[in-house]
Amino acid sequence: MSRFASAELGQRAVSAPLLFTNARLVDPKAGTDARGELLVADKRIVKTARKITSVPKGAETIDCAGAVVAPGLVDMQVHTGEPGAEHLETLGSASHAAAAGGITTFACMPCTDPVIDDPALVDFIQRRARDTAIVNVVPIAAATRGLAGTEMTEFGLLREAGAVAVSGGRQAIANARVMRQVLTYSRDFALPVIQAVEDADLAGEGVMHESEAATRLGLRGIPAAAELVMLERDLRLARLTGGRYHAGQLSAAESVDVLRRAKHDGLSVTGGVSVAHLTLNEYDIGAYRTFLKMCPPLRGEDDRQGLIAGLADGTIDVIVSNHDPHDVETKRRHFAESSDGAIGLETLLPATLRLVHSGDIELPALLAAMSTRPAELLGIDGGTLAPGAPADLVVFDPDTPWIVKPQDLSSRSKNTPYEDARMQGRVLRTIVAGRTVYEYAS
Repeated sequence: MSRFASAELGQRAVSAPLLFTNARLVDPKAGTDARGELLVADKRIVKTARKITSVPKGAETIDCAGAVVAPGLVDMQVHTGEPGAEHLETLGSASHAAAAGGITTFACMPCTDPVIDDPALVDFIQRRARDTAIVNVVPIAAATRGLAGTEMTEFGLLREAGAVAVSGGRQAIANARVMRQVLTYSRDFALPVIQAVEDADLAGEGVMHESEAATRLGLRGIPAAAELVMLERDLRLARLTGGRYHAGQLSAAESVDVLRRAKHDGLSVTGGVSVAHLTLNEYDIGAYRTFLKMCPPLRGEDDRQGLIAGLADGTIDVIVSNHDPHDVETKRRHFAESSDGAIGLETLLPATLRLVHSGDIELPALLAAMSTRPAELLGIDGGTLAPGAPADLVVFDPDTPWIVKPQDLSSRSKNTPYEDARMQGRVLRTIVAGRTVYEYAS
C-alpha cells in the first residue's frame, strides 16, 4: 500500500521537523556511507551525526530500521504528455510516479504540444507543476523553434523564465551550422544542450540494434555507427565553440570510448545513459516485446557492459529514466509499427540497484549519477546531505524484493519494460522540502 501527499499545499506547506534515526546515511557528494541520524527543519537539512541530541520541540522521529537515507534523485530526462497529450501523462501523475521512485526533482523535455519553445510555455510548466505536482519539476526548453532544427529559440529569455537546459527533443539537431550556433549560445547563457545522439539518415527505417538478433527477428537494424557519427560531429563542434554539450543517452560501447577520449583531452562535455540500457539488452526483446522498443535501441551485451564500465569510471555522468509514456494504441502493434519509448520513473532506482547487487558499482557512485551530478549539470540545489541543503530525500531498503505489476504503477501509461520483472530494492519514503510526499507501507 502506498500513500501520497496532496499537491494542494505543495512546497508552501511547512511541516514539523523530522529526525531520521537508525539510518544508513549515504551522501554521494561527500562520498560517505555510514550509520547515523539526520535532522530536517524549515525545509532544510540541519544536521547529520552519529547521534543527534538536540532536537526541536515537536519533531517527528522516523526509525529507518537500517534503511538508506540519501539525497532525492534528480531525473534530467522525462517526457510528459502535458500540454497536449494529458491522457498519456500529466505533470501531476508523473510527479506521483516520480515520488514512488524516490525522485524529488525531474526535468521535463520540450516534446509537448505545443512545444516548449517560448518563455510563456516555460512559465506554464512551472505554474502547472506548482499547482499539481508533489515533487520539484524544472523545464527543459526547445533549442530550436518547434523542434524543427532550423531556427534557434531565445536562450536568454528562456533562461530568465526558468529553463534549466535546452534540447532538440527526441531527434538530434542535424544541421551542423545550427548546432554550432546552439552550442555557442549555450556557452554564453550557461545552458546545457541535451542532444539525442543519432543520425536519423543513417538510422533509416531501423527499429532495433543492427545485429544477428535483428536478422533472426526479420527486423531492420540501426547500426551503432548512427550514434557514433553524430557524437563525434557534436564533440568537434563542442571543441570549436566551447559550448555546454551533453549527450543525452549513449547506447554503444564505442560511444563511451569516444566520450572518454574527449574528456581525457580536456573537453568539458558530459554524457548520460538510460536505466534500460544499463540493465537490458537486445535479447530481452524476445518475441517482439514492443515495450522494449526504444530510441536509441537496446544493443548487445558487450555494449551494455561497456556502458556499465563507463559509468563506473566516471565517463558517463548521469543515469536517466527517459520516462516516455505511450498508450496501448501505439504500443500494442507489430514491433516495427509501434512507438519508441518506455516509462521508467518508478523503476529507476530499483532497476539500477541491480548493478550494486551484481558488484558492478558501489552505491554512493550509483547515487551520484542519479542525484549529485544531474543537479550540478542543471544548476539546481540537491544531491547532498550537507547542512543547509534542501530537505529533498529518499529513504529506501536496497534489499526488499518485489515484482513489477504495471497496474500498480502510478503513471497513467503502463508501457514498462520491466513488466513482471523481479526487483530487489524499494523506496519507503520520499521527502520534498521537508514534507513526506510518498510513503510505502507493506
